Amino acid sequence: MTSTRTAPWPLVGHGVGQLLRFGWAQARACAFAVGIFAGLALSAVVPLPIPRYDALLLYGIALTAAFWLLRLETGREVLAILGFHVVGLALELFKVHVGSWSYPGDAWTKIGGVPLYSGFMYAAVGSYVVRAWRLLDLGLTDYRPVATTAVAVLVYANFFTHHWLPDVRVWLAVGLIAATWRTWVHYTVGEARYRMPLSLSFLLIGLFLWIAENVSTLLGAWSYPHQEQAWEMVHVSKLGAWSLLVVVSFVLVATWRQGFGRSAAAEPR
Repeated sequence: MTSTRTAPWPLVGHGVGQLLRFGWAQARACAFAVGIFAGLALSAVVPLPIPRYDALLLYGIALTAAFWLLRLETGREVLAILGFHVVGLALELFKVHVGSWSYPGDAWTKIGGVPLYSGFMYAAVGSYVVRAWRLLDLGLTDYRPVATTAVAVLVYANFFTHHWLPDVRVWLAVGLIAATWRTWVHYTVGEARYRMPLSLSFLLIGLFLWIAENVSTLLGAWSYPHQEQAWEMVHVSKLGAWSLLVVVSFVLVATWRQGFGRSAAAEPR
């Protein structure tokens, strides 16, 4: 007997193809971050004529210039990413001062115990958000910029204030879900348009960053107090911290795009 049911293989093949296209777009969006990690890995095994942290700073500057000269990022995008560098350095200076983590290596380009290259790790996050927005043609529906920005400001402030005041990151996570309730992020893969809840995208990116953080500490980019004697995995609670930090990155990029006349909430219904 011949079945009239449609064979599932074309659908499976299409799904695999779309997954590969999505992975390729993500890889391209992560290009700057991959470059930074490559520098971390090489500097851990290759003899250097200058202190490692200083070499990484020069490498980060050269990598940024290369992305601009090769037109992988526009001048405006480079300036936006430099903003992440500044925001990240401010957080690093504070966190190292209070002993949250440390940079044990020597360097000429260290301020307050923080090597200046460390800002490039935050710039890598900013580069990913900027490039993913462009490569996947991101759009938003039911985005509430005021409420989401307010949560992002409180999230950034809590990274500082929780050393003296109660840590309210759980409540901020609840506030974020409320602020982004029914907000969808739309993205293009091939010729198809997809969507997912905006808050879920924050969690997924945070998971990726938590994995990257484990790799970075293994390569000696920095060390948490519990890793000073021997490397141990970064506590899973940091996943939440990274997810919340992604909110700050996202809001900065969304505000930047609106500032240049490209609405962050222009996805048609």
